[in-house]
Amino acid sequence: MSPQPSAWSEADPWALPAPVDLDDLLVSQRPLGVDLGLERLQGALAEAGHPERCFPALQVAGTNGKGSICTMLHAILRAAGVHCGTYRSPHLQSWCERLQLGDAWISPTTLREDVRRWLPLGERHRLTVFELLTAASFDRLARDRVELAVLEVGLGGRLDATTTHPDRRVVGFASIGLDHREVLGDSLTAIAREKAGVLAPGVIAISAPQPAEVAAVLEATAHERGSELRWVEPLASPARGGPRLGLVGDLQRHNGAVAVAMARALAETGWRGQASAIEEGAILAGLAAARWPGRLDRRSWRGREILLDGAHNPPAAVALRQELDRRDGEGGRHWLLGMQRHKEGAALVRALLRPQDRAAIVAIPEHPSWDLQALGEAAPELAGQLVEAASPEAGLNWLLAAPPAMPVVAGSLYLLGAILPLLDRPPGGGSDDPPAHGQAGFSTPPRQP
Repeated sequence: MSPQPSAWSEADPWALPAPVDLDDLLVSQRPLGVDLGLERLQGALAEAGHPERCFPALQVAGTNGKGSICTMLHAILRAAGVHCGTYRSPHLQSWCERLQLGDAWISPTTLREDVRRWLPLGERHRLTVFELLTAASFDRLARDRVELAVLEVGLGGRLDATTTHPDRRVVGFASIGLDHREVLGDSLTAIAREKAGVLAPGVIAISAPQPAEVAAVLEATAHERGSELRWVEPLASPARGGPRLGLVGDLQRHNGAVAVAMARALAETGWRGQASAIEEGAILAGLAAARWPGRLDRRSWRGREILLDGAHNPPAAVALRQELDRRDGEGGRHWLLGMQRHKEGAALVRALLRPQDRAAIVAIPEHPSWDLQALGEAAPELAGQLVEAASPEAGLNWLLAAPPAMPVVAGSLYLLGAILPLLDRPPGGGSDDPPAHGQAGFSTPPRQP
């Protein structure tokens, strides 16, 4: 697929990076799909001289909130003057979103060169797409001489490609819930075991409150593996003396607490010697400056304000609905929903919709998706509230006639990636204040390539 130009001006400091076409380079890896395991990537990294050994790392695992924790952590480190890099997944519009080096995105040219350089090793060791991108990113982080890397787990944890990194001295856990059950297991306990697999001897692990089954698994695994598990309470609101956050929503106070505790724990790991403590001023500045698109993200379509949120599984849908109910009350809301077919679409829609709500169901471009018929059969009690949208743009047009409550686009980050280039230019700002929350961007405006 050819890259499509963004509708946003390149002068916009919060614009996402330009799309980059990697299809010609990734074609040999695509048939492998999801194939969890560490041996293939470990072999490729060894053959390349172990670039991953050139820098220490912080790793973030969990189900919902990993990207937000990584974003706040990166912002804190940058405010403290640390030359760091952050590796994320998935992306909204561009593969370049997956690697941030300091205040800049990796450029399309550099990313293509890195992937091309790693292709022979990838083919020789039969790396998946994610493993190939992880290897190339480890190599780029080493070449950029970062002092520290922040690594977001892609799927699970125990067998995730990021776990091949040998020096993950501080690990954070985002909220753990039911998702990817077809791969990770059909219970909270099974999924928690896979997530807890990132723990290793000597690691300091941080988590905000978790469900009881999850907490028990994390405690037991930390004890077995010689990790120190620390529990943190959510950050207080500004009204109660807590810090101001650039990311919006009550759950971001859970994520922020994990990011802050991870930054503070660095001083105990020997990183930078005795001078490694992150000052409180940098922590506060980083929390306030952090930006990340697609999380309670206010935008507009032809002048109509809409909300974008990457809720793509039932726990995230429950959290989104609770956030909306706290701010706006219940009912009378229109939704544009696109969900990948392997997700629990019926449960997700049940969590989002109130009796007065209506939702347009749209296929996600280039992804097998739930359609109106399948969703109506899986959740017949909601069939009367659902309509079909022929395309993302048609769905946005349907939202123009929505009732006063702000319409919401949700269900998949890939849907948001298709929607974002169509929208009006986003306003600036972003804070905990309801009138200006959730604007796109990073802690420091990333430079465009």
